[in-house]
Order: sequence, then structure tokens, then C-alpha cells
Amino acid sequence: MRHQALSEFVKVTAEEFGIPGASVGVFAGGREYFASHGVTSVENPLPVDSDTLFLVGSVTKTYTATALMRLVAEGRVELDAPVRRYVPELRLTDERAAAEITVKQLLNHTAGLGWGTLEDSGEGDDAIARDVEHLAGLRMVGAPGERSSYSQAGYNLLGRIIEKVTGLTYERAIAALLFEPLGLDRSLYSRDDVMTRRFSVGHDRDENGGVTISRPWRHWRGDAPGGGLAASAGDLLRWARFHLGDGRGADGRTVVPAELLDLMKRPTAELRGSSLGDAMGLCWFLRDVDGVRTVGHGGSSNGQFAELLTVPERGFAVVVTANAAPDGIPFNQAVVRWALEHFLGVIDRDPEPLPYDPARAREVAGRYENDAMTLTIEDDGASLTLEVLIKPEIRAAAEMDLPADHLPFDLGLLPGDGDEYILTDGAFKGQRGFFTRDASGAVAGVDLAGRLFTRVAPS
Repeated sequence: MRHQALSEFVKVTAEEFGIPGASVGVFAGGREYFASHGVTSVENPLPVDSDTLFLVGSVTKTYTATALMRLVAEGRVELDAPVRRYVPELRLTDERAAAEITVKQLLNHTAGLGWGTLEDSGEGDDAIARDVEHLAGLRMVGAPGERSSYSQAGYNLLGRIIEKVTGLTYERAIAALLFEPLGLDRSLYSRDDVMTRRFSVGHDRDENGGVTISRPWRHWRGDAPGGGLAASAGDLLRWARFHLGDGRGADGRTVVPAELLDLMKRPTAELRGSSLGDAMGLCWFLRDVDGVRTVGHGGSSNGQFAELLTVPERGFAVVVTANAAPDGIPFNQAVVRWALEHFLGVIDRDPEPLPYDPARAREVAGRYENDAMTLTIEDDGASLTLEVLIKPEIRAAAEMDLPADHLPFDLGLLPGDGDEYILTDGAFKGQRGFFTRDASGAVAGVDLAGRLFTRVAPS
């Protein structure tokens, strides 16, 4: 009965959001449930099933972090060691920060690094090393340990640590450390490996409401540690179950000690006003939902989206993959919420925004930016909207197409001190964030999905 209900919900919801293909897995009550819908591509359609490979974006970070924890267990890496112990060539705009940043601060996004450079580092075995070289020009968003700021660059740097410590390419190291002992044979990085199996491509919405293929299929290899993995729903659910378990592999041997897997789920940094979570563990986002602690991570690629959420105290996991932008995000969220409610009785609701307040709206309206994107909050006298765009110079310099920009989102301020907000429509509906202030109390920045934007002009 549960399997049938899950399949029906996935089908109806995918059709509602116009998702060409999706695959879902749930682990509850000691049983696995799978549901898939649609096709891999609107141009070259094959049926999606639980073995179909999807790009999982930043869910990849959980593999990078877990591989680091295995190296910690083997005594080859220390969490509190400076990164330069393993990557002595690291250069940043702030020399003091470059010398002080620790492995742990990369894992929980408190290193002070910006999101990333969006520079193509090629497809050679030196791709991650070249990506780390680009960090010499990356703007810092804070001092090490000061705050949590989500960073793709930080996880690519972790990938370089793995390479330096193991003497292997990142992809080969992850295979040896995790994929092989866990039997994850449908978790792959290389295009050559992926293309010999059934895999999904991303899709974008066109101006007529239809969908077109997202190209390229994935971006450069240097981003592999932070977002380059392709995996099936079956493998993702097996991965989630590993993190719910005792750290043993398919042959019963310990891959990562259970106490280190538990350490990854403990709060290390508070997150404010974030729909991603209440706190950061070591990679994992931690969030209390309806009285239970959830542990999870999401991811986005070029027209593909993934979500992985566990409830450790209930032995529960749900994984979702979808292949259309921008509505893959709300589709995944709807499936996760449905699974929490129907398998656990846990209800996840968004907070209600306050009515429009002209004075507060004027205070936050303006233009903000980081290294790669601009964020504009417009006040039309009756409501607020938020628009995020990739900078034109970043698009112009990119050697391959970058994801399409989104239309502006309606924004509502939340009760409290007036510095938290929620997006109330569109693909990012339910996304929460907050405004930062300078010493004088003026609004100085905005946090969106863990990424900090600095104010450059009022409205």
C-alpha cells in the first residue's frame, strides 16, 4: 500500500511541476520503497528507474566529507590541522587566513571562503589542483571560524587534500575509500563511465512553458569534490542507510567508525534564518522538524536536482532526484515533505511572513553582490522581490554555458528582529535567509542559501 501511494504521489506531483523524469527512494520501518516517473531526456527518452544515474550536485559534498573522515580514522588527516599541512601551496587573498584555515573549517563551511570562482579548470588529472590555484583571487567573506558561509571552493580544496594524502586522483580515491567497500557501483564521476549506463540529462523551462535540454551535461572536473557525482536513487538510498548504520561496508568490515559518522551529525556551527538547517554538522545540515532532528543535504546541477534527508532517531531516509529546472527544487521538497508525513507522521511547514511594512522594506531594498552573482531586492511600494543573476563578466568568461537565471521571487519578512526573510513563490519558495548589519546597525549584507552577498547600493 505504501509503495503504491508513493508511486502515485511521485507521478501526480511530477506531472504537476512538469518534471520529465524523477526517481525516489525511501527507507522506513526496515524496508526500502522506490518510485520512478518519466524519462531521462525529452530528446532521447528512456524510462527512468531506480538504477538511472542523475547528477546530484552538492550531495556530492557528503561523499567528500565522509572520505575525509575515513582518512581521519586511519590517522592520515587531523580535523584541527591547518590545511597547509596537506596543501602547502594554498594561496588566498588573506595570507593569515591561508595559514590558519583548518580541515574542520572547510567541512562545516566556516573557513571564510567565498562560494567559488566559476573558472574552468579543465578535464585533466590536474583539474582540482588548478581549481585550488584559482583560490588566490577568491574574495574572503570573513575570518576563519567567524561564521558559516556555504562554499563550493572549500569542498574542492578538501578534494585536493584527499588527492595529496592518498596520492590518487580525487575520483579514484573516493572509489577506493567508499564506493568499492560499500558496493556503490552506480555512483560515478567520469563522463566515460556514466555514458555507458542509463543516465538523465537536465532540462530548462523555455519561454513557452516547454522544456529544452540543459547543456553542457555537467561543468568542469575541478568542481567534482563539491558537485560532480552522478548516482542512482538506489545507490543514494544505500548511501543514506550507511550513514544511519554502524559504518560497516558490504563485507561487514568497518569503512568509517560509527563514532565518526555520529560526529558528522553533531552541531558545529549555528545557522541563522536558513531553510537549509538550524546548524551545520561536518558537512550535514541539521534541522529540527516537528520535534525530530533531521540530517540532510541537497544539490543542484545544470537542470538536475537531488535531495537526501535522514531522521537518525527513527531509522528513516528519503532521497529524490529530478531532471528539470527550476521546478525540480519544489518537486523534491514536496516529495520529501510527503514522505516525512506519510511514513513518520512528521509535518514540515514554512513560517508565515509578516504583512508588507514600508519602513522595513525601504531598509532592506538595494543591490548586493558576491564574487559570482548579484542580488537585487526591489520595493514597489506594496511588496518586495528578490532577483539573483550571474554576473555578465562571469558568463562572458565562462568557456561553457552556465545555468539560466531565474525570474524574481516574491519576498516576505519574518517575525522577530526584522532581519529574517522567506521567499514566497517560484522555484525557491520556502527558501529562508537573513540580513546582516554593520556596527552602526545599517543593513550591510544578505545571506541566501548560506551564501553571503555584500550590499553595494541602496534602492
